[in-house]
Amino acid sequence: MAWNDDKKNPWGGNGQTPPELDEVIKDFKNKFSGIFAGKPRPDSEKSTSPPIGGIKYIFIIGLLLWLMSGIYIIDPAEKGVVLRFGAFQEETGQGPHWHLPYPIESLSRINVEEIQDMQIGYRDAVRNRRGGNVSSESLMLTKGENMINAKFAVQYKINDAQDYLFNVAAPKMTLRQVLESAIRQVVGKNSMDYVLTEGRAAIADSIKEKSQELLNIYKVGLLITTVNMQDAQPPEPVQAAFSDAVKAREDKQRLINEAQTYANDILPKSRGKAARILEESKAYKSKVVSKSEGEASRFGQILAEYTKAPKVTKERLYRETMESVLANTSKVVVDSKANSMMYLPIDKLLNNNTQPNKIIIQDSQSDQVGQGKSIRNVFRNREVR
Repeated sequence: MAWNDDKKNPWGGNGQTPPELDEVIKDFKNKFSGIFAGKPRPDSEKSTSPPIGGIKYIFIIGLLLWLMSGIYIIDPAEKGVVLRFGAFQEETGQGPHWHLPYPIESLSRINVEEIQDMQIGYRDAVRNRRGGNVSSESLMLTKGENMINAKFAVQYKINDAQDYLFNVAAPKMTLRQVLESAIRQVVGKNSMDYVLTEGRAAIADSIKEKSQELLNIYKVGLLITTVNMQDAQPPEPVQAAFSDAVKAREDKQRLINEAQTYANDILPKSRGKAARILEESKAYKSKVVSKSEGEASRFGQILAEYTKAPKVTKERLYRETMESVLANTSKVVVDSKANSMMYLPIDKLLNNNTQPNKIIIQDSQSDQVGQGKSIRNVFRNREVR
């Protein structure tokens, strides 16, 4: 269609032309400068558009900025809790998210991976200017009604952000009270010696278990990771006496260990010696019984032979007996016809004889010692079987 047609010309039929771009930009600047700075514009530059148009643009830009302020990013170790007019709306994990900006909704960031610590019975001087022992927390009674000064270090973290923010007014204070209650309960059920010596690890585990049970009941949103007994000592006024008692207990245990070591050394030897003696006695018994049975059997056989031929058996027994008696002795046999006054150096003959199973015989043909003649000794050795 032709734009020169008055009825269809969008700029009117009075010969008007489209506004220049520079004029439009200048008019826009004048509107904003008049609204924000309050500067009066010349009559020649006044626009015929109503001032409500500039407010609309401002409102739109402000609305966009307000909506963009609701964008947030949650770190991997955090949880985001969104509140709408103070009430819980949702819980968000890591990554970018958006919520309705303040004052409609607000965001709370909770670090659920950070390990925090709490000290019961003492305060660290590094983080607290008034560090040292806290007697109101550390002093407690044991099972035997003895006083003990115990200190504990507890590590924990937040495991439920919603419970941590809304269920309890002061979660950390609640945790401290729960720990003190559990510590006094566990220590009060055990003796002082057990707490100070071998029961440290067991007591710490029991305190952790009981404290976590109470926290779960209260829904505090906290998880106890570790409980360590830092120190356990008797109160200051009785430490000297207690040290003496501990030393005496250690001496007692040392003596018991030494006695046990000696017993472990001597008892196996004694048992072995007793077993050896028993075996030797059994062997001796078997030997004696067997020998006696053999002698009895031999005597029965000899008796049977003696009954058949008493004279021959008697002679044989006599010869066997003499043979056994004279077998291991040195003998000197003198002829019965020899002079009774002759001198025999028996001691020298016996000393010079190196073979004990021999018989030395003095012949009767030797000369007399009293006539001064040399003595001729004739010896004849006979081996005794």
